[in-house]
Formats: sequence, structure tokens, C-alpha cells
Amino acid sequence: MNCNNYITGSLPVHTMYTTDRLILKILTPDDTNEVLAFQCRNRELFERYEPTRPPYFLTPAHQQAILKCEYDLARKCASIRFYVFLKTNPRIIIGTVCLHDILRMPYCCSEIGYKFDAAFQHQGYAREAVTKVLNIAFTDLSLHRVFARVMPENTPSLRLLEVIGFTCEGTEYACTQIQGKWEDHIRYALLNPYSSI
Repeated sequence: MNCNNYITGSLPVHTMYTTDRLILKILTPDDTNEVLAFQCRNRELFERYEPTRPPYFLTPAHQQAILKCEYDLARKCASIRFYVFLKTNPRIIIGTVCLHDILRMPYCCSEIGYKFDAAFQHQGYAREAVTKVLNIAFTDLSLHRVFARVMPENTPSLRLLEVIGFTCEGTEYACTQIQGKWEDHIRYALLNPYSSI
């Protein structure tokens, strides 16, 4: 099923996928405690690359509301976030990979975003999870193009995109406000390798 002919009310993708070492799942509000623990463990790390969050961001009620919103967006094929778990420990979230702002024809594209627990970085998990989500984007959703924005100092993320095969398209100057400051981002893109169009 692709994003051009999804059925409203049903998910356009499976709720769970696996790789050699990982489980990728679309979560629901029932998973609020696990998501909140993941966000709290990595607050300092994530805040370096994200907009300023409201004071109530790290509360059960707000995280529950976010999960409900994410699930509703996934059903509409507007945005799909996968939470990443190890097969050896399927209760602890180690990261997320999201296809943001999915656009249908004539664009057929999405922005990919990802973040991983500090304790699980530099072990190939991000590459494994992002590669799987790209496969979902290009096969299950039939997207033509996926792009990413990365702050210039985030060298691990830049290396990840380059290793996967993304092409650097240039710098978007002062494009996103991060912690109250307008920050440059380097833009990368990857075209669907399975498309003949």
C-alpha cells in the first residue's frame, strides 16, 4: 500500500518491523511510561539539537498526548514514527526514526529524523534502523525522495547519512530555531533506488 491510496482509519504500514538486531514499532498512548523514560534519560543530549520544549514536555500527560497525535498522523499517512528496541531487550526504547511531513504526488517525499539513546550510539543501531525505515519509505510507501537536515557540528549524523548513500545538497542558513538560536542545517537527500521514474 502506498501513500497515494491509503485507506483512512487504517495504518498505511505495519505497526512492527524487525531487522537482524532490532524491533521497530509504532507505539500508542499505552506506551507513555517507556517513551517518557527514554526522553528523560537523554534530555541533555536531545536538547542540543531540538527546539526549546515547554516546561510540561517531560510529563506523562504530554507524552501521552504526543503518542496519540503520532498514531493519528500515522493513520493519515502524514507522519510515521517508529520507536526502536533491541530484540534482546524489547522493553527499553533505544531510539526513534520518523518520516515527517509525508507529501503525496506530485512531491512524493518526506523528511527523515532520528535520535538514539546515548548508551546505544556508535554500535550501528542507528544505521540499521534508518536503513530499514528508508526501505519502508521506498517500498511500502512508494516515496520518491527522502531528505534530512543536520546541524554542521553533528558529525556522527552527517557520517551516518553519507555512509547510507545520501547526497549533500547544501546548507539551509538559519533555517531552524534550536534552543532560542537560529541554526544552519546541512541538507541531504536520497532518491528511491527502486523507482524507474
